[in-house]
Amino acid sequence: MTKVLIVLTNTAKFDTLNRATGVWLSEATHFNKVMTDNQIDVDYVSPAGGYVPVDPGSLAEDQLDAINNQFYTDADFRNRALAHSLKPADVTPSDYDAIYFAGGHGTVWDFPKNKPLGKIAKSIYDNGGVVSAVCHGVVGLLAIDGDDGKPFINGKQLTGFTNEEEAINQLTDDVPFLAEDALKAAGAVHTKHDAYTEYVVTDGRLVTGQNPQSAKGVGEAFYN
Repeated sequence: MTKVLIVLTNTAKFDTLNRATGVWLSEATHFNKVMTDNQIDVDYVSPAGGYVPVDPGSLAEDQLDAINNQFYTDADFRNRALAHSLKPADVTPSDYDAIYFAGGHGTVWDFPKNKPLGKIAKSIYDNGGVVSAVCHGVVGLLAIDGDDGKPFINGKQLTGFTNEEEAINQLTDDVPFLAEDALKAAGAVHTKHDAYTEYVVTDGRLVTGQNPQSAKGVGEAFYN
């Protein structure tokens, strides 16, 4: 594996709340650190390209660990990931060995129906690559069509942000749908662990993580 495409949201605000959102920083950085440690190049794409907002909650003092600080203070990361992410049309799928959908609440608005990103992911998978996602980022898998006319995730083992975790956030009624319910409705075999504890599921070349605590584990699963 030599190059991975990280997908980030462009959504900066909830539809129903006067509340900012965006990518949850550690879901990008902790995965990215595993790639960096293994000498794997990374590019960043978003549904619209360009600016990627960061959920302010992920910049709180208790969230800014050494890895988050390392990336957030790195000019290259801020420029390529947060200021000038690629558009789907800029991406050549054959350049990548894997795709990773990072989460954050913003994804539930701009990932699920983005067919260009879905086609990129399917092309990478069909070329023998890995499709991966974490937390709310798993809703990006809903945009991938299978070969049989059913959703790509139909019948596949996976995990993602749970209904229980959304209830703990007190945001159940403020998102357009619940990730866990949507995955199950698409035919996925969804499993989960205790709320906000690391949990990663691998089904062949599909790797998913339940929550922010699972981002590093998703990256590490590439090598297990």
